[in-house]
Amino acid sequence: MVKARNGSENPLFEAGVSYTVTVAAFGYPELSFSYVKEDDAAEAAALLEAVKGTYEALFPVITAPAYDQLWLDPCVAALGEEMGPAAAEMLKAACSGTIYGQEAIDAFGDGSNGAQFDCLFINGVTQITFDGSTISGTDENGNPVFSHAYAYAGKLSLAGMMEGYLYETADADAGEFRYFYMMPDTPETTYHLEFRYGSDADALAAYSEGPYAYWLAAGFPVDADEEMIRNVITLFCEENLEGM
Repeated sequence: MVKARNGSENPLFEAGVSYTVTVAAFGYPELSFSYVKEDDAAEAAALLEAVKGTYEALFPVITAPAYDQLWLDPCVAALGEEMGPAAAEMLKAACSGTIYGQEAIDAFGDGSNGAQFDCLFINGVTQITFDGSTISGTDENGNPVFSHAYAYAGKLSLAGMMEGYLYETADADAGEFRYFYMMPDTPETTYHLEFRYGSDADALAAYSEGPYAYWLAAGFPVDADEEMIRNVITLFCEENLEGM
Protein backbone atom coordinates (compact mmCIF):
# COMPACT_ATOMS: atom_id res chain seq x y z
CA MET A 1 0.00 0.00 0.00
CA VAL A 2 1.05 3.59 -0.67
CA LYS A 3 0.04 6.19 1.92
CA ALA A 4 -0.71 9.73 0.72
CA ARG A 5 -0.16 12.90 2.73
CA ASN A 6 -3.85 13.08 3.55
CA GLY A 7 -3.64 9.63 5.17
CA SER A 8 -5.44 7.72 2.43
CA GLU A 9 -3.98 4.40 1.28
CA ASN A 10 -3.98 2.91 -2.20
CA PRO A 11 -2.51 -0.31 -3.61
CA LEU A 12 1.00 0.03 -5.01
CA PHE A 13 0.04 -2.21 -7.95
CA GLU A 14 -3.31 -2.42 -9.73
CA ALA A 15 -4.65 -5.92 -10.24
CA GLY A 16 -4.44 -7.25 -13.80
CA VAL A 17 -1.95 -4.61 -15.01
CA SER A 18 1.53 -5.62 -16.22
CA TYR A 19 4.41 -3.67 -14.65
CA THR A 20 8.13 -3.62 -15.35
CA VAL A 21 9.97 -3.41 -12.03
CA THR A 22 13.60 -2.25 -12.02
CA VAL A 23 15.82 -2.77 -8.97
CA ALA A 24 18.94 -0.62 -8.79
CA ALA A 25 21.64 -0.63 -6.12
CA PHE A 26 25.01 1.10 -6.12
CA GLY A 27 27.76 -1.21 -7.32
CA TYR A 28 25.39 -3.80 -8.76
CA PRO A 29 23.85 -4.17 -12.24
CA GLU A 30 20.21 -3.20 -12.60
CA LEU A 31 17.71 -6.02 -12.44
CA SER A 32 14.41 -5.74 -14.31
CA PHE A 33 11.44 -8.10 -14.30
CA SER A 34 7.77 -8.09 -15.23
CA TYR A 35 5.06 -8.35 -12.60
CA VAL A 36 1.30 -8.78 -12.87
CA LYS A 37 -0.70 -8.64 -9.65
CA GLU A 38 -3.50 -11.17 -9.53
CA ASP A 39 -6.82 -9.97 -8.19
CA ASP A 40 -7.95 -11.33 -4.84
CA ALA A 41 -10.63 -13.54 -6.37
CA ALA A 42 -8.08 -15.26 -8.60
CA GLU A 43 -5.76 -15.80 -5.63
CA ALA A 44 -8.64 -17.22 -3.60
CA ALA A 45 -9.58 -19.63 -6.39
CA ALA A 46 -5.95 -20.70 -6.77
CA LEU A 47 -5.74 -21.43 -3.05
CA LEU A 48 -8.68 -23.83 -3.18
CA GLU A 49 -7.02 -25.63 -6.07
CA ALA A 50 -3.73 -25.86 -4.15
CA VAL A 51 -5.34 -27.46 -1.09
CA LYS A 52 -7.38 -30.14 -2.86
CA GLY A 53 -7.47 -33.28 -0.75
CA THR A 54 -8.68 -34.71 2.55
CA TYR A 55 -7.33 -33.50 5.91
CA GLU A 56 -7.41 -34.52 9.54
CA ALA A 57 -6.42 -32.48 12.59
CA LEU A 58 -2.66 -31.83 12.58
CA PHE A 59 -1.57 -31.87 16.19
CA PRO A 60 -2.94 -35.26 17.32
CA VAL A 61 -0.83 -36.75 14.50
CA ILE A 62 2.46 -34.92 15.04
CA THR A 63 2.46 -34.97 18.86
CA ALA A 64 2.35 -38.76 18.98
CA PRO A 65 5.21 -40.18 21.13
CA ALA A 66 6.77 -41.71 18.00
CA TYR A 67 7.76 -38.20 16.87
CA ASP A 68 9.25 -36.90 20.11
CA GLN A 69 12.76 -36.86 18.65
CA LEU A 70 11.60 -34.77 15.68
CA TRP A 71 10.45 -32.09 18.14
CA LEU A 72 13.55 -32.36 20.25
CA ASP A 73 16.14 -32.00 17.47
CA PRO A 74 15.28 -28.44 16.30
CA CYS A 75 14.70 -27.27 19.87
CA VAL A 76 18.09 -28.53 21.03
CA ALA A 77 19.73 -27.06 17.93
CA ALA A 78 18.23 -23.64 18.75
CA LEU A 79 18.45 -23.58 22.54
CA GLY A 80 20.92 -26.24 23.58
CA GLU A 81 20.72 -29.48 25.55
CA GLU A 82 19.61 -27.79 28.76
CA MET A 83 16.64 -25.77 27.48
CA GLY A 84 15.74 -27.75 24.35
CA PRO A 85 13.63 -30.51 25.95
CA ALA A 86 11.46 -28.06 27.90
CA ALA A 87 10.95 -25.95 24.76
CA ALA A 88 9.86 -29.03 22.81
CA GLU A 89 7.25 -29.91 25.42
CA MET A 90 6.04 -26.31 25.54
CA LEU A 91 5.61 -26.15 21.76
CA LYS A 92 3.75 -29.46 21.64
CA ALA A 93 1.34 -28.25 24.32
CA ALA A 94 0.80 -24.74 22.90
CA CYS A 95 -1.57 -25.88 20.14
CA SER A 96 -3.01 -28.98 21.79
CA GLY A 97 -5.88 -27.25 23.59
CA THR A 98 -9.39 -28.69 23.71
CA ILE A 99 -11.44 -25.63 24.67
CA TYR A 100 -12.43 -22.51 22.74
CA GLY A 101 -15.02 -19.75 22.82
CA GLN A 102 -16.39 -18.64 26.19
CA GLU A 103 -14.83 -21.59 28.00
CA ALA A 104 -11.39 -20.57 26.77
CA ILE A 105 -12.05 -16.89 27.53
CA ASP A 106 -12.94 -17.87 31.11
CA ALA A 107 -9.69 -19.83 31.35
CA PHE A 108 -7.28 -17.48 29.56
CA GLY A 109 -8.86 -14.03 29.60
CA ASP A 110 -7.16 -11.82 27.03
CA GLY A 111 -4.20 -14.20 26.78
CA SER A 112 -1.72 -11.79 28.35
CA ASN A 113 -0.76 -14.41 30.91
CA GLY A 114 -0.57 -17.24 28.40
CA ALA A 115 -3.11 -19.37 26.56
CA GLN A 116 -3.43 -22.72 24.84
CA PHE A 117 -4.85 -22.83 21.33
CA ASP A 118 -7.40 -25.40 20.20
CA CYS A 119 -6.41 -26.50 16.68
CA LEU A 120 -8.84 -29.40 16.34
CA PHE A 121 -11.82 -29.59 13.98
CA ILE A 122 -15.06 -28.61 15.70
CA ASN A 123 -18.81 -29.23 15.33
CA GLY A 124 -18.49 -33.00 15.03
CA VAL A 125 -16.06 -33.03 12.12
CA THR A 126 -13.10 -35.44 11.99
CA GLN A 127 -12.00 -35.10 8.35
CA ILE A 128 -12.47 -32.25 5.88
CA THR A 129 -12.19 -32.55 2.09
CA PHE A 130 -11.47 -29.65 -0.26
CA ASP A 131 -12.49 -30.34 -3.87
CA GLY A 132 -12.45 -27.13 -5.86
CA SER A 133 -15.30 -24.93 -4.67
CA THR A 134 -16.88 -27.78 -2.70
CA ILE A 135 -15.87 -28.30 0.93
CA SER A 136 -17.25 -31.24 2.91
CA GLY A 137 -16.68 -32.95 6.23
CA THR A 138 -17.29 -36.31 7.87
CA ASP A 139 -17.48 -37.51 11.47
CA GLU A 140 -15.34 -40.13 13.20
CA ASN A 141 -17.43 -42.91 11.62
CA GLY A 142 -17.13 -41.50 8.12
CA ASN A 143 -20.70 -40.17 8.07
CA PRO A 144 -21.30 -36.87 6.22
CA VAL A 145 -21.61 -33.80 8.46
CA PHE A 146 -21.72 -31.06 5.82
CA SER A 147 -21.08 -30.47 2.12
CA HIS A 148 -21.47 -27.10 0.41
CA ALA A 149 -20.21 -25.12 -2.56
CA TYR A 150 -18.37 -21.95 -1.54
CA ALA A 151 -17.58 -18.70 -3.33
CA TYR A 152 -14.97 -16.09 -2.47
CA ALA A 153 -16.42 -13.34 -0.24
CA GLY A 154 -13.39 -11.15 0.48
CA LYS A 155 -10.16 -10.78 2.42
CA LEU A 156 -10.31 -11.09 6.21
CA SER A 157 -7.73 -10.32 8.89
CA LEU A 158 -7.44 -12.38 12.07
CA ALA A 159 -7.08 -9.64 14.69
CA GLY A 160 -4.45 -7.95 12.50
CA MET A 161 -2.05 -10.88 12.94
CA MET A 162 -2.64 -12.82 9.74
CA GLU A 163 -4.70 -12.30 6.61
CA GLY A 164 -6.70 -14.89 4.76
CA TYR A 165 -9.55 -15.51 2.32
CA LEU A 166 -13.19 -15.75 3.34
CA TYR A 167 -15.50 -18.08 1.42
CA GLU A 168 -19.29 -18.25 1.83
CA THR A 169 -21.92 -20.76 0.79
CA ALA A 170 -25.37 -19.75 -0.43
CA ASP A 171 -26.96 -22.83 1.15
CA ALA A 172 -29.52 -21.70 3.72
CA ASP A 173 -29.02 -24.78 5.91
CA ALA A 174 -25.23 -24.39 6.31
CA GLY A 175 -25.39 -23.23 9.94
CA GLU A 176 -21.90 -23.28 11.48
CA PHE A 177 -20.43 -24.10 8.07
CA ARG A 178 -21.69 -20.96 6.32
CA TYR A 179 -18.20 -19.48 6.11
CA PHE A 180 -14.73 -20.94 5.63
CA TYR A 181 -11.86 -18.60 6.48
CA MET A 182 -8.64 -19.92 4.92
CA MET A 183 -5.11 -18.78 5.64
CA PRO A 184 -2.75 -18.94 2.60
CA ASP A 185 -1.08 -22.17 3.74
CA THR A 186 -0.82 -25.20 1.45
CA PRO A 187 0.74 -28.65 1.69
CA GLU A 188 3.44 -27.51 -0.72
CA THR A 189 4.43 -24.38 1.21
CA THR A 190 3.90 -25.00 4.94
CA TYR A 191 2.96 -28.71 4.89
CA HIS A 192 -0.42 -28.05 6.57
CA LEU A 193 -3.52 -25.85 6.46
CA GLU A 194 -4.86 -23.26 8.90
CA PHE A 195 -8.51 -22.24 8.77
CA ARG A 196 -11.68 -21.42 10.65
CA TYR A 197 -15.32 -22.03 9.85
CA GLY A 198 -18.55 -20.77 11.36
CA SER A 199 -21.72 -18.73 10.96
CA ASP A 200 -20.41 -15.25 11.84
CA ALA A 201 -17.70 -13.65 9.68
CA ASP A 202 -16.95 -10.91 12.20
CA ALA A 203 -16.50 -13.45 14.99
CA LEU A 204 -14.17 -15.49 12.80
CA ALA A 205 -11.88 -12.45 12.62
CA ALA A 206 -11.57 -12.22 16.43
CA TYR A 207 -8.62 -13.80 18.24
CA SER A 208 -9.47 -13.87 21.95
CA GLU A 209 -13.13 -12.85 21.87
CA GLY A 210 -16.41 -14.38 20.79
CA PRO A 211 -17.56 -17.93 20.02
CA TYR A 212 -14.35 -18.91 18.19
CA ALA A 213 -11.85 -17.44 20.68
CA TYR A 214 -8.56 -19.34 20.89
CA TRP A 215 -9.50 -21.70 18.06
CA LEU A 216 -7.75 -22.05 14.72
CA ALA A 217 -8.06 -25.42 12.99
CA ALA A 218 -4.85 -26.96 11.66
CA GLY A 219 -5.30 -29.57 8.93
CA PHE A 220 -2.88 -32.24 7.77
CA PRO A 221 -3.21 -34.45 4.67
CA VAL A 222 -4.49 -37.90 5.60
CA ASP A 223 -1.98 -39.41 3.14
CA ALA A 224 1.04 -37.50 4.51
CA ASP A 225 4.31 -39.42 4.60
CA GLU A 226 7.07 -39.37 7.21
CA GLU A 227 8.98 -36.66 5.35
CA MET A 228 6.01 -34.31 5.50
CA ILE A 229 5.64 -35.02 9.22
CA ARG A 230 9.28 -34.17 9.75
CA ASN A 231 8.98 -31.02 7.65
CA VAL A 232 5.90 -29.66 9.41
CA ILE A 233 7.34 -30.27 12.89
CA THR A 234 10.66 -28.66 11.96
CA LEU A 235 8.94 -25.63 10.42
CA PHE A 236 6.66 -25.18 13.44
CA CYS A 237 9.60 -25.35 15.84
CA GLU A 238 11.86 -23.04 13.85
CA GLU A 239 9.15 -20.39 13.39
CA ASN A 240 8.22 -20.36 17.06
CA LEU A 241 11.77 -20.57 18.40
CA GLU A 242 12.99 -17.70 16.26
CA GLY A 243 14.19 -14.95 18.55
CA MET A 244 14.19 -17.10 21.71
